[in-house]
Amino acid sequence: MKQELQPEELRQDHLDWMPGNLKKEVGQFNVFRLEDLTCSVTGCVPYTRRDFYKISLIRGNFKLYYADKAIAFEKSALLFTNPQIPYAWEGESADITGFFCVFSDSFFNHDHIKDYPMFKPGESPVFMLSEEQVPEISRLYLRMMEEIESDFTYKYDVLRNLVRELVYSALKMKPASSYQYNDANATIRVASLFTELLERQFPVESLTRRIQFRAPNDFAKQLSIHVNHLNRSLKETTAKTTSQLIAHRVVQEAKSLLMHTDWTISQIAWSLGFDELPAFINYFKKIAMVTPLAFRKSI
Repeated sequence: MKQELQPEELRQDHLDWMPGNLKKEVGQFNVFRLEDLTCSVTGCVPYTRRDFYKISLIRGNFKLYYADKAIAFEKSALLFTNPQIPYAWEGESADITGFFCVFSDSFFNHDHIKDYPMFKPGESPVFMLSEEQVPEISRLYLRMMEEIESDFTYKYDVLRNLVRELVYSALKMKPASSYQYNDANATIRVASLFTELLERQFPVESLTRRIQFRAPNDFAKQLSIHVNHLNRSLKETTAKTTSQLIAHRVVQEAKSLLMHTDWTISQIAWSLGFDELPAFINYFKKIAMVTPLAFRKSI
């Protein structure tokens, strides 16, 4: 079977001249000013790569949408987001400023950045900043911008420490846990975020990759809502249950893999979150009305 290059290999296959400790870090971290990105004033969320963590310092009036909640900010806040939990924020004015840094899970090697509270489902990802705290946090981002442009051999180690400083600074603060909005669009927002979280798992492009969420409870936990709330929202907007939507999308991906890859059915089953082949066959047949093998033979 032909082995395809993974994203990191594609980014790095032309960097053989670079010292090994730097080469492996390329593409794993970056830092930006919000005002340098044109979409920051139109309300979109820049750099929404699904495989990156993101820490943003946002100054100005904006609203954060998170599952069925919305929270409005009139000053400054530090926002932590991870690849598994969809969110959106929109500027309430044109003078939104600030910074954000993005980094991959592998950037922290074995440090398990995801274990910090602000990156966990159910925890508040937002920390309000006082006027006195803003310059201190801004300096950390400015140091990141200076460091990433340097030729220091160990600059990525410095950058890791600066990210940790952001995390530790936030842990000393009180998270913004009082959600101020729960408007009529909450049901649609839940359905939209569920769909985004579901679609983030696809397409499955490598045998080393496996989808993480296949049960309604998995999605409810990521969205920080009760599974009954999730099911009710999806039923109202799509007329289908959470399980039905998940099953149809998983089987759709299974059909694509059966058609376009030479993976074995066992490999496809594993990549779609099934530990036992019979369970996958029954799951597929219930939706497709045919077994995976029969479907592949009919192509």
